[in-house]
Amino acid sequence: MAQMQAKPERLPLPIEVEEAKSDKSDSGMENESVGEYEEDGFFDVDSLLEHNIPVEDIKQLKKVGINTIKGLQMCTSRSLATLKGFTPATVEKIKHACAIITNATTENCFMTGLEVSAQRRHIFQLTTGSKNINAILGGGIESMAITEVFGESRSGKTQLAHTLCVTAQLPNEAQEYQGGKVMFIDTESTFRPDRIKPIADRFELDSSGVLENILCARAYNSEQLYELLTSAGNVFHKDPGMFKLLIIDSIMAPFRVDFIGAGEMSERQTKLGLMLSKLQKMSEEYNIAVFLTNQITTDMSQPLTLLNNAEVKPIGGNVLAHATTTRMVLKRGQFQERIAKIYGSPNLEEQETKFDITLGGITDPKPQDE
Repeated sequence: MAQMQAKPERLPLPIEVEEAKSDKSDSGMENESVGEYEEDGFFDVDSLLEHNIPVEDIKQLKKVGINTIKGLQMCTSRSLATLKGFTPATVEKIKHACAIITNATTENCFMTGLEVSAQRRHIFQLTTGSKNINAILGGGIESMAITEVFGESRSGKTQLAHTLCVTAQLPNEAQEYQGGKVMFIDTESTFRPDRIKPIADRFELDSSGVLENILCARAYNSEQLYELLTSAGNVFHKDPGMFKLLIIDSIMAPFRVDFIGAGEMSERQTKLGLMLSKLQKMSEEYNIAVFLTNQITTDMSQPLTLLNNAEVKPIGGNVLAHATTTRMVLKRGQFQERIAKIYGSPNLEEQETKFDITLGGITDPKPQDE
């Protein structure tokens, strides 16, 4: 993590992960099955070796980005059967081994609401740089969830993404959050390293250290974007606990170009659904926050009048609407005013607030602007 007034070489590992790696090194077990390395039951797929699953089968799982038992359990038997060399019997044997490793049966898969509440203590929230936006979000951008922000051009979507690249590296003692690295998948050539420096300066962080902790990739089409998500999962698995935020700016840009016309809409939505399902699973599997920016379209189904402008809504249809946890719309107001409004959420009130875009990123308006 970027340190105050100092140039860090690398982001330090969370304490529990660092100790686990140290123990393995001391005992000469670096190349053995990883097993459990998080207190919430995080198992490596290599633990299948102890249940007589062949090495070649495990390699096939890793090739498609399945690196943990939890990730494996999120896959259907049908999808696993498409892997090279996997028969229905192979899939059944692997599924059975997963159940043994995690002690997961149909009976004990249910938890009480109190147990779910205790489990959610692992969730953290990332500050947006604006206390106003944090307030309507219930604290900030939440982990184990997908947050979508949409709006017209110059409303602040990419500015918020750049601000989060820095704030994700800030520790938060109240949440026992140590900060973490960021992965930025750029589909519109919007990532600007020069934009990070003044934001890092605002939070008194060394900009070189901050940039070192941002892993960026360019996606030119929807197929490449999906492949990058598989690679991202491999990176998250390789450095457990290091990455805290995954940004895609923007999610629908490649789909809008790759699939044109009503005739290709069904295929587009199917592939979008698969990608969003992968994002949902990754957010829960690795406890990361997923932040998506999105474009808009104009709803022309309503008649236009002088008093009623056409409604602006996010693209992606119901597939994207149902997959995201929280949706927030950004608008341009009068002069330099910006407005953020909760558009949909399972637990947040639909309210709005004002914010500003400054050299130091997203922030609150000055008192005289309120």
